[in-house]
Amino acid sequence: MFKTLIVNIVKKKNPDFQLDPAVSNSLIFELTFQKLIQKSRMLKLLIRGRWVRKIFLGKGVQFFNLPNIVFGKWVQLEDQVQVSALSRQPVVFGNNIKIGAFSRIIAATSFNQIGEFIRIGNNVGIGEFSYLGGGGGLEIGDDCIIGQYFSCHPENHNYNKNDQLIRSQGVTRKGISIGKNCWIGAKVTILDNVKVGDNCVIAAGAVVNKSIPPNSVIGGVPARILKPTATRHQDINWITSLN
Repeated sequence: MFKTLIVNIVKKKNPDFQLDPAVSNSLIFELTFQKLIQKSRMLKLLIRGRWVRKIFLGKGVQFFNLPNIVFGKWVQLEDQVQVSALSRQPVVFGNNIKIGAFSRIIAATSFNQIGEFIRIGNNVGIGEFSYLGGGGGLEIGDDCIIGQYFSCHPENHNYNKNDQLIRSQGVTRKGISIGKNCWIGAKVTILDNVKVGDNCVIAAGAVVNKSIPPNSVIGGVPARILKPTATRHQDINWITSLN
């Protein structure tokens, strides 16, 4: 009876959910207790003037510039996640989002030049120890699954003047866009001015420094297309626009 109740609750946010037969009642009770504790931590938001009903916070979650953060439903931020919304536009979490422990969502690190935005779509899962920057803007589409140690850096340091320190030459910012339904492996790095098309797979450890057409499997350092699957007319047009 209790298992059925839990499954029905989970199915409200994930209709495809199926409970593994090996999961015991004791594990269900343990998970339920853990989630209740996480949900109780939403009171820290209420104290700071925000009421977010369907949010689950791990231990040590921190927010900076909370009024500039938008939360969808069923947002899960695991232990020690930090969110800094030092940006011109909000940091946005869609519905049914999970951010792994010790991850950083940092729109900017300096008041000298604040960031643009970070937007994470619906049904997105991001693994532990990830870093999402928002200097030039970062957008992650719906239904993406992303491994541990993922990092996005939507800005580059200028370095062309030999008579000046690199840190004094400023940065360029063009932004990063990741399409819908992408599978991104562990330890992938995406650099500024990259657009990842819908339905892409990026192999673990890849460094992506150029835009990728939809329906591509890529990997390597720097990343290259391993299996071009652009057969639809609109995808061919997308590739042509990059050249």
